[in-house]
Amino acid sequence: MEFRFVSNFTMQIIDQGIVYPSHIGTDRQSCAFPGVCVSTTGRWLVSFRAAPEKSGLSGQHPLLCWSDDRGANWSEPIRPFEPPQFDKLTPGSFRAAYLTALKDGTLIAALCWVDDRDPSRAFFNEETEGLLDTRICLSRSKDDGLTWSSPTFVSSEFDHLPTPLTGPILQFRDAEDRSLLAIQLELNKPYFDKTPWHHRSILLLSDNDGHTWSNHIVTSDDPALRIFYWDQRPALVGDNELLNLFWTFDRETGEYLNIHARKTETSYDDWSTFWDTDVPGQPAAPVRLSDGQLVMVYVDRTETPTIKLRTSKDGGHHWPVESEIILYSQGASHNLMRPGDMLAAWEEMSNFAVGLPATALLPDNELLVIFYAGQSTNETSIHWQCIRASTSKVM
Repeated sequence: MEFRFVSNFTMQIIDQGIVYPSHIGTDRQSCAFPGVCVSTTGRWLVSFRAAPEKSGLSGQHPLLCWSDDRGANWSEPIRPFEPPQFDKLTPGSFRAAYLTALKDGTLIAALCWVDDRDPSRAFFNEETEGLLDTRICLSRSKDDGLTWSSPTFVSSEFDHLPTPLTGPILQFRDAEDRSLLAIQLELNKPYFDKTPWHHRSILLLSDNDGHTWSNHIVTSDDPALRIFYWDQRPALVGDNELLNLFWTFDRETGEYLNIHARKTETSYDDWSTFWDTDVPGQPAAPVRLSDGQLVMVYVDRTETPTIKLRTSKDGGHHWPVESEIILYSQGASHNLMRPGDMLAAWEEMSNFAVGLPATALLPDNELLVIFYAGQSTNETSIHWQCIRASTSKVM
C-alpha cells in the first residue's frame, strides 16, 4: 500500500502582551514604528519611536526594550541612540530604529535621522511632495543591546536626496559567496524641489561589514511615475533568493492597490516582474518556515483596521484567504485606506492608529510579531504576539 503524506499547517496565537504602553501626557504618549530582532542568545529586542504625538517631529526619540523570558517580562526602555549633527552644524532627531542580529552576535541598528532645525516644518511638504533632509545612521552593540556605539552617518551616492529607511539591515551571501549587508531605503526628493517625485526603492550594499556602501540595487522604479511601491519588505526566503513585498499606491487613480511582490531570479540584481498578491494592505517582511512555506503579516485597512496573517505554499505568488487568521482588530475606526490622491494619502498615514507590523522567526516554527496599536492616533502602545505554526501529517 502506498501512502501519500500531506502537511497541514495551523497558525495559532499562543501568547501575547504589551512591550510598552502609551504614557499619556508625556513624550512617550505616541509609541510607533517598531522594529524587532532575536539575538544569538535568544533575547527578544524591540525598538520603537516615542513622541508626544505621531505626526510631529518635536520630542521624537527611539527607545529599546528586551525580554529574556519570551515576553513574560520586558525591560524598562533605554534611550541608547543620541543623534549626531550633520556636518557638525545641522541638528536632527531619529524617527525610527530598526535592529538586525548579525551572525557573529553583533547587533546593528539602522537609524532614520531627520533634520529638525525648524520645528514648524512638517516631515512631508504638501506643496512640493518633498521630504525634510533624511539620512541613515548606524550603531552597533557587542553586548546583546546593553550598550551601543555612537551613531555615525552612512555615505552613499544618494547623499543629495532624502533616504528614509523602510526596515532593518539584511545579511546574506552573494553568488561569489561574499558576505553582504544591505540597507533598505526609499528615494524621495528635497523639501523645496518642485519637480515630479520619482520614487524608487533601493538596497544599498556593503561587502566590507558596513564600512563603505558603494553599490546598490534598484528594487522598484516606475518610469511613468504612476505606481508607488512604498515600504518595501525584502527577506531571504531561500538559498540566494530574496522576496520583496510592497505597499502599493496608484497615483493616477488615487487608490491603494493590493500588495505587490517580486523576487530575485539568477542574482540579487536580477528581479522578476511584479505580481499582484491579491492581498490588500501594508505588509511586514515575509518569513520562511522550516517546511518552506512563507508567512506574511499585514495590515488590512479596507474596512476595520486589522492585522492579519496569511501563508503561501508557492514562494509568495498566492496567499489563499483560507489561510488567513486575525491577529488584532481595532474596532470601529476612521483609519481606512481611501485617500483619493497623494496629499490625502499622506494625511491619512499620519492618522493611522494601528500598523507597521514587524516579524522575527523563533525556534520551533514560531513567529514573533510586533506592532503599534491604540484607540486614538496619538495614544498608541507597542504590542507583541507569539504565533506557532503547527504541522500534522495525514494519509
